[in-house]
Amino acid sequence: MQTIRVLEKTGKDGTLFLRIPLGPPEAEYEVLVVVQPRSAATTPEAGSWPPGYFDLAGSIDDETFFRHPQGELPPPVDLE
Repeated sequence: MQTIRVLEKTGKDGTLFLRIPLGPPEAEYEVLVVVQPRSAATTPEAGSWPPGYFDLAGSIDDETFFRHPQGELPPPVDLE
């Protein structure tokens, strides 16, 4: 089994035609087609994070809130 990914546009009538060369003529193949509309979120320029991924869920605005001391890290293990 192999995965083939193609980016194609529909014609003026909204129909998509796929021509995928696979090898020997007259051979039988089982084909599975998954169709996903291309949007700004799926373009390489948009990056790999979905929209809103880095939006904050909330924040602490209580002035009495503080972060407790975290302590020291143990010394690193010497690898040979």
